Amino acid sequence: MTMKRIIHFLYSGGLLLSSLYSCNTMDPLPTDEFTDATFWQSVDNAEQMVNMAYNQMYSADKMFNDEALSDNIFEGRSNTDQRSIRNGMPMPTLGRFASEWSDAYGGLKTVHVFLANVDRVPDATEAWKQRKRAEMRFIRALIYFRLVNFYGDVPFFTEDITLEESEQIARTPKASIIAFIHAELSAISSMLPSRNELADTDRGRITKGAVMAFQARAYLYENNWQKTADYCDSLMNGQGTYGTYALFPNYTGLFEAANEYNEEVILDYAYVPSLKMWGKLYDAAPLSAGARLNAYAPLQSLVDNYLTLSGASISNNPSYNENNPYVNRDPRLTATVVHHGAQWVNFNGTTRTIYTRPGTGSNNEERMDVYIGAAANTSPTGYYVRKYYDRTATEVFQSGLNIIMFRYADVLLMYAEAKQQLGQFDAAVWNQTIRPIRVRAGFEAASALDFPAGLSSTAMTTLIRNERRSELALEGLRYFDIVRWRAGKTYLDGPVYGAKFANGNSSYIRLDTRRFDENRDYLWSLPQVEVDLNRNLLPNNPGHAN
Repeated sequence: MTMKRIIHFLYSGGLLLSSLYSCNTMDPLPTDEFTDATFWQSVDNAEQMVNMAYNQMYSADKMFNDEALSDNIFEGRSNTDQRSIRNGMPMPTLGRFASEWSDAYGGLKTVHVFLANVDRVPDATEAWKQRKRAEMRFIRALIYFRLVNFYGDVPFFTEDITLEESEQIARTPKASIIAFIHAELSAISSMLPSRNELADTDRGRITKGAVMAFQARAYLYENNWQKTADYCDSLMNGQGTYGTYALFPNYTGLFEAANEYNEEVILDYAYVPSLKMWGKLYDAAPLSAGARLNAYAPLQSLVDNYLTLSGASISNNPSYNENNPYVNRDPRLTATVVHHGAQWVNFNGTTRTIYTRPGTGSNNEERMDVYIGAAANTSPTGYYVRKYYDRTATEVFQSGLNIIMFRYADVLLMYAEAKQQLGQFDAAVWNQTIRPIRVRAGFEAASALDFPAGLSSTAMTTLIRNERRSELALEGLRYFDIVRWRAGKTYLDGPVYGAKFANGNSSYIRLDTRRFDENRDYLWSLPQVEVDLNRNLLPNNPGHAN
């Protein structure tokens, strides 16, 4: 069944398992509740365990909170953990450090219990068991990948461990875990179907294509450019084997409920209307459109990243008007960010103009979104979020829209970056990667679409990085890009700004002053609660208190 139908089953009949995953980090499941022999006599029960692991591997909350770690989003409503990290106060006691850790090891618990017991299911075919093992091993690899990219060296094991073991285990080097991830992905690829082989009822399941995209991303984060290029090339040119993928024709439509499971989506995280939903836009969309307040606001640096329609940056385009900055811009800007004067389609299909500049709006409803300072419910930056707006959501923005984890445009951009770093980025690669992405975005001018032959290598690297930011903004990847580029001082240090609405609309809104410590902030602190339980986790990561 599709992942949406799977979740419906899980939530309507399978929540008996949920209490088993509220236990702390790596402690064992209660044997009197879960390991009863009768549980594993049912294929449906075993399938529930797989579905639970799918449920634990990601979420919309994680995606938006990851964005708040980057230079794309500002959380001005309160002093959140993400804001504390960005402002140079990453205390080991932060809840985000603890929740990421416990979520991850809870997911690993699910995987390991399943792998240890699946052979006990009497009516399961060998083909079914092989495929489910492969799906679970993929999820395990994905969870470990997230762990090591936040914490570096972490406790590593491939089977369930006892409470005593969890309080004594030391950390395994990140490099060893990454090597395991690559080996696992190589081993399971042949056990999974391609996208072309999936029945409609299996949409949302892990496929060969997802394995290849994950391999590419993992090698990208290691700066292994040749391997990154190789895996991307396999997805681009081996579609008979790995599945047929292409750019969805409409950028805005890519993130709409009507187009879920389209040809660009390699793997997404499933939600279900009225059953399993997410509501981040209730605190990120315009207030006049029904949002409650603003907690997640796009920053000016993200808006500035979008090119003009000629393909030039705003700093290199004499026709760019700072007082009318949103015209003749990359259409992905308006598809991602709500700015002053933008059009918004309401849930009922009517359209409104959004006013965010002080002194604008002709009535109280129109003035609901106008910037009036950091203490207000309105956006502290003068911008709101549009991407992932779901017109089929409830009035309080509860949405059943899937969240995309891997998509084909990312494959093209990874390939472009890898070829550039290998010194092999030329017009042919441009025409395979950047050009079709820009055509889909809505660029038409030759100056934006033709290969920029005169650029230096440094300028081309910057172009590809900026293209990646514009295409993938608010999709949870920007922070990890900054970390792998070792560019924290460039993007995550110093004052951050909102729109040009301060001092009578003559200067940009100044927000926090962010602080990035090159010797500390590429890795997170180990959670204090875990160190208190297990001193063998020490020493902590550099720059963090033990």
